Amino acid sequence: MSRPLPAVLAFDVFGTVVDWHGTIAREVDALGLGIPGSEFANEWRAGYAPAMDRVRSGELGWTRIDELHRMILDDLLAKHGIEIDEAARRRLNLVWHRLDPWPDTVAGLERLRRRFTICTLSNGNLSLLADMAKHAGIHWDLILSAEVFRHYKPDPETYLGVCDVFGIEPARMMLVAAHRSDLRAAAACGCQTAFIERPLEYGPNIPNDTRSDPAFDMHARDLVDLADQFGCD
Repeated sequence: MSRPLPAVLAFDVFGTVVDWHGTIAREVDALGLGIPGSEFANEWRAGYAPAMDRVRSGELGWTRIDELHRMILDDLLAKHGIEIDEAARRRLNLVWHRLDPWPDTVAGLERLRRRFTICTLSNGNLSLLADMAKHAGIHWDLILSAEVFRHYKPDPETYLGVCDVFGIEPARMMLVAAHRSDLRAAAACGCQTAFIERPLEYGPNIPNDTRSDPAFDMHARDLVDLADQFGCD
């Protein structure tokens, strides 16, 4: 790396650290809702960005991701003519709190944490991220969320907010993510970037581009590979 070693690694969570698609698909299949779990998971996720845009536009006030997820879920169930009671809807909506980690996640993060301060930088709300960390066995140094900054990624207030929390210049913060748009937004704020390959983020039937991009400071197959590249024990 030609840039200074970062002091803080901030991690995107959905897709980078945890397997949202696989977890949701398995749960939906187990419920027997009459729609393939993989299809349902991707439709649910597809509503995520438009829902956040409703907040950005002022149509909705500040809204936690749990509440946006529930709005999208209710619309999906109605679209597919699926009838489940309120208790079942609440439990299904909370699947985002119990997403499973990728196989490399826990070991990779533990190694990275020995050398760096590691935190989340997710649009997920604080309670969601705390529950997810407990479920997955992940030990963050700090959980940061869009909820803290009242801005969703990729708004610059999120990336610069992490730098402010830790009292560091943007060049000393590295965003670690599997999403190019997230990384480009962080880079535009002066932060370092590490792209993580997650070829199965959207399941086995939807190709995910994992090619290297010279615009990013680092490129790794997974979090264990990132730890290897940093020389972490």
